[in-house]
Amino acid sequence: MKVFNTLTRQKEEFKPLVPGQVSMYVCGPTVYNYIHIGNARSAIAFDTIRRYFEYKGYQVKYVSNFTDVDDKMINEARAEGTTVPELAERYIKAFLEDTTALNIEPATLHPRATHEIPAIIDFVKTLIDKGYAYEVDGDVYYRAKKFANYGQLSDQNIDQLEEGASKHVNDEEQDRKEDPIDFALWKGQKAPDEIAWDSPWGKGRPGWHIECSVMSTKYLGDTFDIHGGGQDLEFPHHENEIAQSEAKTGQKFVNYWLHNGFVTVGKDEEKMSKSLHNFVTVHDILQKVDPQVLRFFMASVQYRSQINYSEENLEQAATILNRFKNTLEDVEGRLSDQTASQADPELTAALSKTKEAFEAAMDDDFNVQNALTAIYELLPVVNSNVNSAASDKEALKTFVKNLKAWLLVFGVDAGRLVKSESSEDDSEIEALVAERTKARQEKNWARSDEIRDQLQAMGIVLKDTPQGTRWSRE
Repeated sequence: MKVFNTLTRQKEEFKPLVPGQVSMYVCGPTVYNYIHIGNARSAIAFDTIRRYFEYKGYQVKYVSNFTDVDDKMINEARAEGTTVPELAERYIKAFLEDTTALNIEPATLHPRATHEIPAIIDFVKTLIDKGYAYEVDGDVYYRAKKFANYGQLSDQNIDQLEEGASKHVNDEEQDRKEDPIDFALWKGQKAPDEIAWDSPWGKGRPGWHIECSVMSTKYLGDTFDIHGGGQDLEFPHHENEIAQSEAKTGQKFVNYWLHNGFVTVGKDEEKMSKSLHNFVTVHDILQKVDPQVLRFFMASVQYRSQINYSEENLEQAATILNRFKNTLEDVEGRLSDQTASQADPELTAALSKTKEAFEAAMDDDFNVQNALTAIYELLPVVNSNVNSAASDKEALKTFVKNLKAWLLVFGVDAGRLVKSESSEDDSEIEALVAERTKARQEKNWARSDEIRDQLQAMGIVLKDTPQGTRWSRE
Protein backbone atom coordinates (compact mmCIF):
# COMPACT_ATOMS: atom_id res chain seq x y z
CA MET A 1 0.00 0.00 0.00
CA LYS A 2 1.26 3.46 -0.90
CA VAL A 3 0.20 6.81 0.57
CA PHE A 4 1.12 10.34 -0.44
CA ASN A 5 3.20 11.92 2.31
CA THR A 6 2.85 15.71 2.34
CA LEU A 7 6.18 16.02 4.15
CA THR A 8 8.15 14.37 1.32
CA ARG A 9 5.65 15.26 -1.43
CA GLN A 10 5.71 11.75 -2.86
CA LYS A 11 3.97 8.41 -2.53
CA GLU A 12 5.61 6.10 -0.01
CA GLU A 13 5.12 2.48 0.94
CA PHE A 14 3.00 2.40 4.08
CA LYS A 15 4.79 0.57 6.88
CA PRO A 16 3.07 0.87 10.27
CA LEU A 17 5.13 1.14 13.43
CA VAL A 18 3.44 -1.99 14.75
CA PRO A 19 2.56 -4.70 12.19
CA GLY A 20 -1.19 -5.07 11.81
CA GLN A 21 -1.93 -1.84 13.69
CA VAL A 22 -2.44 1.76 12.55
CA SER A 23 -2.25 4.84 14.77
CA MET A 24 -4.04 7.89 13.34
CA TYR A 25 -4.64 11.41 14.59
CA VAL A 26 -7.03 13.65 12.66
CA CYS A 27 -7.63 17.28 13.61
CA GLY A 28 -11.23 17.70 14.70
CA PRO A 29 -13.50 20.76 14.72
CA THR A 30 -13.43 23.95 16.76
CA VAL A 31 -16.86 23.60 18.31
CA TYR A 32 -18.45 27.03 18.05
CA ASN A 33 -20.93 26.32 15.25
CA TYR A 34 -22.42 23.51 13.19
CA ILE A 35 -19.87 21.84 10.91
CA HIS A 36 -20.06 22.81 7.24
CA ILE A 37 -19.45 20.58 4.24
CA GLY A 38 -15.75 21.50 4.21
CA ASN A 39 -15.38 20.21 7.78
CA ALA A 40 -17.36 17.10 6.91
CA ARG A 41 -15.11 16.44 3.93
CA SER A 42 -12.13 15.89 6.24
CA ALA A 43 -14.08 13.70 8.65
CA ILE A 44 -15.46 11.58 5.78
CA ALA A 45 -12.13 11.34 3.92
CA PHE A 46 -10.26 10.01 6.92
CA ASP A 47 -13.15 7.79 8.01
CA THR A 48 -12.99 6.22 4.53
CA ILE A 49 -9.23 5.72 4.90
CA ARG A 50 -9.76 4.23 8.35
CA ARG A 51 -12.46 1.90 7.03
CA TYR A 52 -10.16 0.66 4.27
CA PHE A 53 -7.43 -0.13 6.78
CA GLU A 54 -10.04 -2.08 8.75
CA TYR A 55 -11.19 -3.81 5.55
CA LYS A 56 -7.57 -4.93 5.09
CA GLY A 57 -7.55 -6.38 8.61
CA TYR A 58 -5.67 -3.64 10.48
CA GLN A 59 -6.58 -2.62 14.00
CA VAL A 60 -6.91 1.17 13.92
CA LYS A 61 -6.51 3.48 16.89
CA TYR A 62 -8.16 6.67 15.64
CA VAL A 63 -7.90 9.84 17.73
CA SER A 64 -9.72 13.02 16.73
CA ASN A 65 -9.89 16.01 19.05
CA PHE A 66 -12.37 18.72 19.88
CA THR A 67 -10.90 22.23 20.16
CA ASP A 68 -13.21 23.51 22.86
CA VAL A 69 -11.40 26.73 23.77
CA ASP A 70 -9.94 29.42 21.51
CA ASP A 71 -10.53 33.02 20.43
CA LYS A 72 -13.46 32.13 18.13
CA MET A 73 -15.23 30.30 20.94
CA ILE A 74 -14.69 33.14 23.39
CA ASN A 75 -16.07 35.68 20.90
CA GLU A 76 -19.06 33.50 19.99
CA ALA A 77 -19.87 32.83 23.65
CA ARG A 78 -19.82 36.57 24.33
CA ALA A 79 -22.09 37.25 21.35
CA GLU A 80 -24.58 34.63 22.53
CA GLY A 81 -24.40 35.57 26.18
CA THR A 82 -23.32 32.07 27.18
CA THR A 83 -20.14 30.41 28.45
CA VAL A 84 -17.44 28.67 26.43
CA PRO A 85 -18.15 25.26 28.07
CA GLU A 86 -21.89 25.56 27.35
CA LEU A 87 -21.17 26.52 23.75
CA ALA A 88 -18.79 23.58 23.38
CA GLU A 89 -21.27 21.06 24.80
CA ARG A 90 -23.98 22.19 22.39
CA TYR A 91 -21.85 21.92 19.27
CA ILE A 92 -20.04 18.73 20.28
CA LYS A 93 -23.49 17.15 20.56
CA ALA A 94 -24.44 18.57 17.14
CA PHE A 95 -21.17 17.29 15.62
CA LEU A 96 -21.79 13.78 16.92
CA GLU A 97 -25.37 13.83 15.62
CA ASP A 98 -24.28 14.99 12.15
CA THR A 99 -21.38 12.55 11.86
CA THR A 100 -23.55 9.67 13.07
CA ALA A 101 -26.07 10.50 10.32
CA LEU A 102 -23.18 10.39 7.82
CA ASN A 103 -22.15 6.96 9.16
CA ILE A 104 -18.77 8.21 10.34
CA GLU A 105 -17.34 5.75 12.84
CA PRO A 106 -16.81 7.25 16.31
CA ALA A 107 -13.17 7.94 17.05
CA THR A 108 -11.42 5.55 19.38
CA LEU A 109 -10.88 8.68 21.50
CA HIS A 110 -12.28 12.21 21.24
CA PRO A 111 -10.00 14.18 23.62
CA ARG A 112 -10.90 17.77 24.46
CA ALA A 113 -8.39 20.56 24.95
CA THR A 114 -9.97 21.78 28.19
CA HIS A 115 -9.58 18.30 29.71
CA GLU A 116 -5.83 18.33 29.05
CA ILE A 117 -4.76 21.60 30.69
CA PRO A 118 -2.25 20.05 33.17
CA ALA A 119 -0.59 18.07 30.34
CA ILE A 120 -0.47 21.19 28.16
CA ILE A 121 1.17 23.22 30.94
CA ASP A 122 3.78 20.49 31.50
CA PHE A 123 4.49 20.37 27.74
CA VAL A 124 5.03 24.15 27.60
CA LYS A 125 7.26 24.08 30.69
CA THR A 126 9.47 21.46 29.00
CA LEU A 127 9.81 23.64 25.89
CA ILE A 128 10.82 26.62 28.04
CA ASP A 129 13.35 24.49 29.92
CA LYS A 130 14.85 23.35 26.61
CA GLY A 131 15.14 26.91 25.34
CA TYR A 132 12.52 26.54 22.62
CA ALA A 133 10.01 28.86 24.30
CA TYR A 134 9.98 32.06 26.31
CA GLU A 135 7.48 33.91 28.50
CA VAL A 136 6.53 37.57 28.11
CA ASP A 137 3.89 39.22 30.34
CA GLY A 138 1.90 36.01 30.83
CA ASP A 139 2.17 34.86 27.20
CA VAL A 140 4.48 32.04 26.12
CA TYR A 141 5.89 31.92 22.58
CA TYR A 142 7.77 29.28 20.61
CA ARG A 143 11.08 30.21 18.98
CA ALA A 144 10.34 29.00 15.45
CA LYS A 145 13.83 29.68 14.08
CA LYS A 146 15.38 27.47 16.74
CA PHE A 147 13.72 24.46 15.14
CA ALA A 148 16.00 23.46 12.25
CA ASN A 149 13.33 22.12 9.87
CA TYR A 150 10.68 24.79 10.36
CA GLY A 151 8.78 25.28 7.07
CA GLN A 152 9.58 21.81 5.68
CA LEU A 153 6.04 20.41 5.78
CA SER A 154 4.51 23.37 3.95
CA ASP A 155 7.60 23.72 1.73
CA GLN A 156 8.17 27.35 2.70
CA ASN A 157 11.35 29.36 3.10
CA ILE A 158 11.79 30.69 6.64
CA ASP A 159 12.81 34.16 5.41
CA GLN A 160 9.59 34.38 3.38
CA LEU A 161 7.62 33.21 6.40
CA GLU A 162 9.23 35.90 8.51
CA GLU A 163 8.45 38.61 5.98
CA GLY A 164 4.83 37.46 5.68
CA ALA A 165 4.36 37.20 9.45
CA SER A 166 5.70 40.72 10.06
CA LYS A 167 2.83 42.11 7.96
CA HIS A 168 0.15 40.29 10.00
CA VAL A 169 1.37 40.77 13.57
CA ASN A 170 0.06 43.84 15.37
CA ASP A 171 2.54 46.21 16.96
CA GLU A 172 1.64 45.25 20.53
CA GLU A 173 2.20 41.56 19.88
CA GLN A 174 5.31 42.27 17.82
CA ASP A 175 6.83 44.11 20.77
CA ARG A 176 6.40 40.98 22.90
CA LYS A 177 7.80 38.54 20.33
CA GLU A 178 11.46 37.99 19.63
CA ASP A 179 10.61 37.24 15.99
CA PRO A 180 7.43 37.72 13.90
CA ILE A 181 7.20 33.98 13.09
CA ASP A 182 7.20 32.94 16.74
CA PHE A 183 3.81 31.59 17.76
CA ALA A 184 1.81 31.38 20.98
CA LEU A 185 1.90 28.30 23.18
CA TRP A 186 0.03 29.92 26.07
CA LYS A 187 -2.09 33.08 26.03
CA GLY A 188 -2.41 35.17 29.15
CA GLN A 189 -5.92 36.23 30.19
CA LYS A 190 -6.68 39.65 28.66
CA ALA A 191 -10.14 40.31 30.12
CA PRO A 192 -11.93 39.21 33.31
CA ASP A 193 -14.64 37.34 31.36
CA GLU A 194 -12.15 35.23 29.39
CA ILE A 195 -12.05 31.57 30.34
CA ALA A 196 -8.67 30.89 31.98
CA TRP A 197 -6.67 28.44 34.06
CA ASP A 198 -3.89 28.96 36.58
CA SER A 199 -0.39 28.39 35.24
CA PRO A 200 3.23 29.23 36.16
CA TRP A 201 2.84 32.30 33.91
CA GLY A 202 -0.43 33.51 35.42
CA LYS A 203 -4.03 32.88 34.38
CA GLY A 204 -4.46 32.01 30.71
CA ARG A 205 -5.36 29.37 28.16
CA PRO A 206 -3.50 27.20 25.66
CA GLY A 207 -2.71 28.22 22.11
CA TRP A 208 -4.41 26.24 19.37
CA HIS A 209 -1.32 24.44 18.04
CA ILE A 210 -0.09 23.10 21.38
CA GLU A 211 -3.42 21.36 22.03
CA CYS A 212 -2.98 18.88 19.18
CA SER A 213 0.68 18.18 20.00
CA VAL A 214 -0.28 17.28 23.54
CA MET A 215 -3.36 15.19 22.72
CA SER A 216 -1.78 13.26 19.85
CA THR A 217 1.41 12.31 21.68
CA LYS A 218 -0.42 11.58 24.93
CA TYR A 219 -2.76 9.05 23.33
CA LEU A 220 -0.67 7.72 20.43
CA GLY A 221 2.93 8.10 21.62
CA ASP A 222 5.83 10.37 20.72
CA THR A 223 5.82 8.91 17.18
CA PHE A 224 2.76 7.57 15.38
CA ASP A 225 1.78 6.47 11.89
CA ILE A 226 -0.59 8.99 10.32
CA HIS A 227 -1.61 12.58 10.99
CA GLY A 228 -4.48 13.88 8.87
CA GLY A 229 -6.36 17.10 8.27
CA GLY A 230 -7.35 19.61 5.62
CA GLN A 231 -4.86 21.23 3.27
CA ASP A 232 -5.46 24.55 5.03
CA LEU A 233 -3.89 23.11 8.20
CA GLU A 234 -0.48 22.41 6.64
CA PHE A 235 0.63 25.88 7.69
CA PRO A 236 0.76 27.07 10.33
CA HIS A 237 -1.06 24.44 12.40
CA HIS A 238 0.68 21.23 11.40
CA GLU A 239 4.01 22.95 10.83
CA ASN A 240 3.84 24.21 14.40
CA GLU A 241 2.79 20.81 15.74
CA ILE A 242 5.95 19.26 14.29
CA ALA A 243 8.17 21.99 15.73
CA GLN A 244 6.66 21.72 19.21
CA SER A 245 6.48 17.95 19.38
CA GLU A 246 9.92 17.13 18.03
CA ALA A 247 11.55 19.83 20.13
CA LYS A 248 10.03 18.29 23.25
CA THR A 249 10.51 14.59 22.52
CA GLY A 250 13.59 14.55 20.31
CA GLN A 251 11.73 11.96 18.21
CA LYS A 252 10.16 12.02 14.75
CA PHE A 253 6.59 13.17 15.34
CA VAL A 254 4.65 11.56 12.46
CA ASN A 255 5.65 9.08 9.76
CA TYR A 256 2.97 9.99 7.18
CA TRP A 257 1.21 13.33 6.75
CA LEU A 258 -2.08 13.11 4.79
CA HIS A 259 -4.09 16.17 3.78
CA ASN A 260 -7.51 16.27 2.14
CA GLY A 261 -8.51 18.70 -0.60
CA PHE A 262 -10.96 21.57 -0.28
CA VAL A 263 -14.67 21.66 -0.98
CA THR A 264 -15.59 24.35 -3.49
CA VAL A 265 -18.92 25.90 -4.45
CA GLY A 266 -20.32 27.65 -7.50
CA LYS A 267 -19.14 27.92 -11.08
CA ASP A 268 -15.98 29.73 -9.95
CA GLU A 269 -15.22 26.81 -7.61
CA GLU A 270 -14.52 29.09 -4.67
CA LYS A 271 -13.25 27.38 -1.53
CA MET A 272 -16.02 26.87 1.02
CA SER A 273 -15.23 28.41 4.40
CA LYS A 274 -16.90 30.18 7.30
CA SER A 275 -14.69 33.22 6.81
CA LEU A 276 -15.99 33.66 3.24
CA HIS A 277 -19.61 33.19 4.37
CA ASN A 278 -20.26 30.78 1.49
CA PHE A 279 -20.62 27.63 3.54
CA VAL A 280 -23.51 25.19 3.90
CA THR A 281 -23.85 23.34 7.19
CA VAL A 282 -24.31 19.59 7.31
CA HIS A 283 -27.16 20.19 9.77
CA ASP A 284 -29.10 22.11 7.10
CA ILE A 285 -28.25 19.80 4.19
CA LEU A 286 -29.43 16.72 6.06
CA GLN A 287 -32.90 18.24 6.28
CA LYS A 288 -33.30 17.72 2.51
CA VAL A 289 -30.61 15.27 1.33
CA ASP A 290 -30.39 11.55 2.13
CA PRO A 291 -27.37 11.18 4.46
CA GLN A 292 -26.17 8.14 2.51
CA VAL A 293 -26.18 10.14 -0.72
CA LEU A 294 -24.20 12.98 0.87
CA ARG A 295 -21.76 10.52 2.44
CA PHE A 296 -21.28 8.64 -0.83
CA PHE A 297 -20.83 11.86 -2.79
CA MET A 298 -18.09 13.05 -0.43
CA ALA A 299 -16.39 9.65 -0.17
CA SER A 300 -16.37 8.94 -3.91
CA VAL A 301 -13.67 11.55 -4.69
CA GLN A 302 -10.03 10.76 -3.90
CA TYR A 303 -9.19 12.46 -0.61
CA ARG A 304 -6.47 14.77 -2.00
CA SER A 305 -8.68 16.01 -4.84
CA GLN A 306 -10.92 19.05 -4.75
CA ILE A 307 -14.70 18.46 -4.51
CA ASN A 308 -17.19 20.82 -6.10
CA TYR A 309 -20.41 20.82 -4.11
CA SER A 310 -23.49 21.16 -6.30
CA GLU A 311 -26.97 19.70 -6.65
CA GLU A 312 -25.96 18.16 -9.97
CA ASN A 313 -23.06 16.27 -8.37
CA LEU A 314 -25.30 15.10 -5.54
CA GLU A 315 -27.83 13.82 -8.07
CA GLN A 316 -25.10 11.93 -9.90
CA ALA A 317 -24.06 10.26 -6.65
CA ALA A 318 -27.69 9.34 -5.98
CA THR A 319 -27.98 7.79 -9.44
CA ILE A 320 -24.92 5.58 -8.86
CA LEU A 321 -26.19 4.50 -5.45
CA ASN A 322 -29.56 3.71 -6.98
CA ARG A 323 -27.92 1.40 -9.50
CA PHE A 324 -26.13 -0.45 -6.71
CA LYS A 325 -29.44 -0.67 -4.87
CA ASN A 326 -31.32 -2.06 -7.87
CA THR A 327 -28.64 -4.66 -8.55
CA LEU A 328 -28.62 -5.77 -4.91
CA GLU A 329 -32.40 -6.09 -4.88
CA ASP A 330 -32.37 -8.07 -8.13
CA VAL A 331 -29.66 -10.40 -6.84
CA GLU A 332 -31.35 -10.97 -3.49
CA GLY A 333 -34.66 -11.56 -5.27
CA ARG A 334 -33.01 -14.17 -7.46
CA LEU A 335 -31.33 -15.84 -4.49
CA SER A 336 -34.71 -16.23 -2.80
CA ASP A 337 -36.39 -18.03 -5.71
CA GLN A 338 -36.51 -21.80 -6.12
CA THR A 339 -34.71 -22.12 -9.45
CA ALA A 340 -31.64 -24.32 -9.77
CA SER A 341 -28.13 -22.92 -9.56
CA GLN A 342 -25.62 -23.35 -12.36
CA ALA A 343 -21.93 -22.44 -12.19
CA ASP A 344 -20.92 -19.42 -14.28
CA PRO A 345 -17.12 -19.28 -14.78
CA GLU A 346 -17.40 -15.82 -16.35
CA LEU A 347 -19.06 -14.38 -13.23
CA THR A 348 -16.60 -16.12 -10.89
CA ALA A 349 -13.65 -14.74 -12.85
CA ALA A 350 -15.19 -11.25 -12.93
CA LEU A 351 -15.68 -11.27 -9.14
CA SER A 352 -12.04 -12.21 -8.58
CA LYS A 353 -10.83 -9.59 -11.06
CA THR A 354 -12.99 -6.89 -9.45
CA LYS A 355 -11.72 -7.65 -5.96
CA GLU A 356 -8.13 -7.39 -7.18
CA ALA A 357 -8.86 -4.14 -9.05
CA PHE A 358 -10.70 -2.62 -6.07
CA GLU A 359 -7.85 -3.35 -3.67
CA ALA A 360 -5.17 -2.28 -6.16
CA ALA A 361 -6.91 1.08 -6.57
CA MET A 362 -7.37 1.62 -2.85
CA ASP A 363 -3.79 0.54 -2.16
CA ASP A 364 -2.68 3.35 -4.49
CA ASP A 365 -3.20 6.25 -2.07
CA PHE A 366 -6.90 5.40 -1.65
CA ASN A 367 -7.90 5.98 -5.28
CA VAL A 368 -11.64 5.70 -4.70
CA GLN A 369 -12.61 6.69 -8.25
CA ASN A 370 -10.77 3.73 -9.77
CA ALA A 371 -12.09 1.45 -7.05
CA LEU A 372 -15.67 2.48 -7.85
CA THR A 373 -15.07 2.06 -11.58
CA ALA A 374 -14.01 -1.55 -10.94
CA ILE A 375 -17.25 -2.23 -9.04
CA TYR A 376 -19.37 -0.47 -11.63
CA GLU A 377 -17.90 -2.53 -14.47
CA LEU A 378 -18.88 -5.72 -12.63
CA LEU A 379 -22.60 -4.88 -12.54
CA PRO A 380 -23.46 -5.84 -16.17
CA VAL A 381 -21.90 -9.29 -15.65
CA VAL A 382 -23.91 -9.75 -12.45
CA ASN A 383 -27.13 -8.53 -14.04
CA SER A 384 -26.66 -10.87 -16.98
CA ASN A 385 -26.35 -13.82 -14.61
CA VAL A 386 -29.36 -12.71 -12.56
CA ASN A 387 -31.53 -12.66 -15.69
CA SER A 388 -30.31 -16.02 -17.01
CA ALA A 389 -32.43 -19.18 -16.85
CA ALA A 390 -30.16 -20.72 -14.21
CA SER A 391 -28.04 -18.28 -12.23
CA ASP A 392 -24.88 -19.06 -10.26
CA LYS A 393 -26.26 -18.57 -6.79
CA GLU A 394 -22.98 -19.26 -4.98
CA ALA A 395 -21.25 -16.61 -7.06
CA LEU A 396 -24.14 -14.21 -6.48
CA LYS A 397 -23.84 -14.75 -2.72
CA THR A 398 -20.14 -13.89 -2.99
CA PHE A 399 -21.07 -10.77 -4.95
CA VAL A 400 -23.51 -9.62 -2.26
CA LYS A 401 -20.92 -10.21 0.47
CA ASN A 402 -18.20 -8.37 -1.47
CA LEU A 403 -20.38 -5.47 -2.55
CA LYS A 404 -21.54 -4.87 1.01
CA ALA A 405 -17.90 -4.88 2.20
CA TRP A 406 -16.81 -2.55 -0.62
CA LEU A 407 -19.65 -0.10 -0.06
CA LEU A 408 -18.97 -0.09 3.68
CA VAL A 409 -15.48 1.26 2.93
CA PHE A 410 -17.31 4.29 1.51
CA GLY A 411 -19.52 4.44 4.60
CA VAL A 412 -22.58 3.17 2.76
CA ASP A 413 -24.70 0.61 4.60
CA ALA A 414 -25.99 -1.69 1.86
CA GLY A 415 -28.67 -2.96 4.22
CA ARG A 416 -30.24 0.49 4.16
CA LEU A 417 -30.11 0.66 0.37
CA VAL A 418 -32.30 -2.32 -0.40
CA LYS A 419 -36.02 -2.58 0.19
CA SER A 420 -36.79 -3.90 3.66
CA GLU A 421 -39.12 -6.78 4.41
CA SER A 422 -42.75 -6.18 3.59
CA SER A 423 -44.47 -3.99 6.15
CA GLU A 424 -47.92 -2.54 6.66
CA ASP A 425 -46.90 0.45 4.59
CA ASP A 426 -46.00 -1.92 1.74
CA SER A 427 -49.12 -4.06 1.92
CA GLU A 428 -51.04 -1.97 -0.62
CA ILE A 429 -48.09 -2.08 -3.01
CA GLU A 430 -47.68 -5.84 -2.64
CA ALA A 431 -51.40 -6.34 -3.28
CA LEU A 432 -51.31 -4.22 -6.45
CA VAL A 433 -48.22 -6.06 -7.72
CA ALA A 434 -49.97 -9.40 -7.12
CA GLU A 435 -53.11 -8.17 -8.88
CA ARG A 436 -51.05 -7.00 -11.85
CA THR A 437 -49.28 -10.37 -12.02
CA LYS A 438 -52.67 -12.11 -12.15
CA ALA A 439 -53.89 -9.69 -14.85
CA ARG A 440 -50.80 -10.47 -16.95
CA GLN A 441 -51.35 -14.20 -16.54
CA GLU A 442 -54.93 -13.69 -17.74
CA LYS A 443 -53.66 -11.49 -20.60
CA ASN A 444 -55.71 -8.58 -19.25
CA TRP A 445 -53.18 -6.06 -20.57
CA ALA A 446 -55.41 -3.04 -20.01
CA ARG A 447 -55.72 -3.77 -16.28
CA SER A 448 -52.00 -4.60 -16.08
CA ASP A 449 -51.07 -1.23 -17.60
CA GLU A 450 -53.55 0.58 -15.38
CA ILE A 451 -51.96 -0.90 -12.25
CA ARG A 452 -48.46 -0.09 -13.51
CA ASP A 453 -49.49 3.54 -14.00
CA GLN A 454 -51.05 3.62 -10.54
CA LEU A 455 -47.88 2.28 -8.95
CA GLN A 456 -45.73 4.67 -10.97
CA ALA A 457 -47.79 7.56 -9.62
CA MET A 458 -46.99 6.25 -6.13
CA GLY A 459 -43.26 6.41 -6.91
CA ILE A 460 -42.92 2.65 -7.41
CA VAL A 461 -40.72 1.19 -10.16
CA LEU A 462 -41.55 -2.31 -11.43
CA LYS A 463 -39.12 -4.77 -12.95
CA ASP A 464 -40.48 -7.87 -14.70
CA THR A 465 -38.07 -10.82 -14.62
CA PRO A 466 -38.39 -14.50 -15.59
CA GLN A 467 -38.72 -15.19 -11.87
CA GLY A 468 -41.52 -12.68 -11.29
CA THR A 469 -42.05 -8.96 -10.76
CA ARG A 470 -39.88 -7.02 -8.33
CA TRP A 471 -40.54 -3.48 -7.21
CA SER A 472 -38.59 -0.63 -5.65
CA ARG A 473 -39.18 2.99 -4.72
CA GLU A 474 -37.81 5.73 -6.95
